[in-house]
Amino acid sequence: MNKKRIRTYEDLVEEQQRLISVLKIQEQTVRVDIAGVKQGLQPFGKALQVVNKLATRDNTAPVMNFGLEMGIDLLIRKLLLARAGWFTKIVIPFLVKNYSSHIIGEDKRLALIQKVKGFFRKIRLQAAPHPRQQEQ
Repeated sequence: MNKKRIRTYEDLVEEQQRLISVLKIQEQTVRVDIAGVKQGLQPFGKALQVVNKLATRDNTAPVMNFGLEMGIDLLIRKLLLARAGWFTKIVIPFLVKNYSSHIIGEDKRLALIQKVKGFFRKIRLQAAPHPRQQEQ
């Protein structure tokens, strides 16, 4: 703080300019501090996202999720956790189903749907009878 007394208008303008420059420096310091806090909290935010993915299910493609759930039930509950306790058989597949529903992104879903459509198209073409050539 400046101990100098303000006696003239020029002193007032000079003090005003000094205070504005101090304010700008403090604002910049606050911005840098906030950026540091945000960067420091990034690991916590990422961990929170993983916990959120474990706790919730992405229902944008329910048919695909149904197939995914059936596969996870078969693989994890029946094979990997066959000798585990009842609590483990309930909790682990639940968490894996929730997390895997988030892993399969929209692009992967569309690509998988196109592959399935192509597979069924090939089956349909093979099973369909070919038109007989006209006998001449």
